[in-house]
Amino acid sequence: MVRDYLDRISAHASLNAFIEVYKEEALLAAASIDDRFREKLPPGRLGGVVIGIKDVLCHKGHRVSAASRMLEGYVAPYSATAVQRLQDAGAIIIGRLNCDEFAMGSTSETSAFGKVLNPLDPSRVPGGSSGGSAVAVAAGLCMASLGSDTGGSVRQPADFCGIIGFKPGYGRISRYGLIAYASSFDQIGVFGRNLDMVAEVLSVIGGPDDFDSTVFPTKVPDYQVTIPEKRPFNLAYLKNALDHQGLDPEIRTGFEFFFEKLRKAGHRVDGVDFDLMEYLAPAYYVLTTAEASSNLARFDGIRYGYAGKPDQLVDYYRNNRSLGFGREVKRRIMLGTFVLSSGYYEAYYTKAQRVRRLVRARTDEIFSKYDFIILPNSPVTAFPAGQMLNDPVAMYLADIYTVFANLAGVPAVSLPLFRHSNGMPFGAQVIGNHSDEAGLIQVSSYFMSNFRMGD
Repeated sequence: MVRDYLDRISAHASLNAFIEVYKEEALLAAASIDDRFREKLPPGRLGGVVIGIKDVLCHKGHRVSAASRMLEGYVAPYSATAVQRLQDAGAIIIGRLNCDEFAMGSTSETSAFGKVLNPLDPSRVPGGSSGGSAVAVAAGLCMASLGSDTGGSVRQPADFCGIIGFKPGYGRISRYGLIAYASSFDQIGVFGRNLDMVAEVLSVIGGPDDFDSTVFPTKVPDYQVTIPEKRPFNLAYLKNALDHQGLDPEIRTGFEFFFEKLRKAGHRVDGVDFDLMEYLAPAYYVLTTAEASSNLARFDGIRYGYAGKPDQLVDYYRNNRSLGFGREVKRRIMLGTFVLSSGYYEAYYTKAQRVRRLVRARTDEIFSKYDFIILPNSPVTAFPAGQMLNDPVAMYLADIYTVFANLAGVPAVSLPLFRHSNGMPFGAQVIGNHSDEAGLIQVSSYFMSNFRMGD
């Protein structure tokens, strides 16, 4: 089986999903599991499951670079908790996956290792930042993959590639060993073709961790795909989101049809006013770039990262960071440094934190009346490569639907329910209440079984 995946990876090398393939190591792991089967020993909960990991997750003894020249040649001295738990459960790590540099981007075009291509249409982007993770699953190069989601980096590429992308709530999975972009937003997520696989991976990697104080201290339940006990559902959508002028009319129509089918099936579906909609993306980018400015300060060529020829100290720092970081990362670092600077901290950062607090309160209010919130993942389907590289503001605004769950800290999933007339898929984003990943998996199973386009 592993040989078959290695052959597929080689045959689809043009997609540029993998930065590095662990060929010999994966074959040795597979042989070990074969031996356990022959000896009738338990292979582990994920025994034989072939998984790829985004190039922001540390894997002991392996290179990790965050798809950046800044960390070229760096070898991880330890494994991320999520990666270690996968291996302890018998999973086979087949390689590290390409992504936007330091997980900053929505198209997977900012990697120092070249852009990732969408397997459904190579002329289009696969989404980002976890584009390689989505492509690897969509193209059948592995069974599941891990990505990271700071503002939609699991759900949006899943949407563009027509697969499932699950972002747990903040604190459900340890971030130990995840190279930080914005520490109060980052969360490890899972890609898969079916919910059973996603649920299994989540059950293995979730739970308390002494190395991460932000993780919930309670053990995760055994996430199983079962028939929801509670039906009918009370479902909400944000009217401001569906009425947004940037939303593709065909995507809007698809959701309206979906809501009507849900109502006919006996569920309550209400539009709710959300007057903070226009502040979501600005607040998100002020806060995340501020955290990025702080988190990436360590990459200076002395403590970590690319190091040029020593000269004057100030010039040495400047040259290392100028040459080590790509354009998008430098843009976000400078924006974050600006909003944290004297005279602008109160005007931008403090106000953005207030918006975040209001979003959290408004979200709690919605969940006091409804079980789940349904939104699009993106205002458009996968678009042509290069279209947004010279218009970063347009790219940032495209995250308007996904940053909501990260600001609120709640779990969310992208489900491949629809197909556009242009031939590309688009999904439904279903958002659950705090710590209700189990309920989100159950309702996702119900939607996937009964409401896929054409059913």
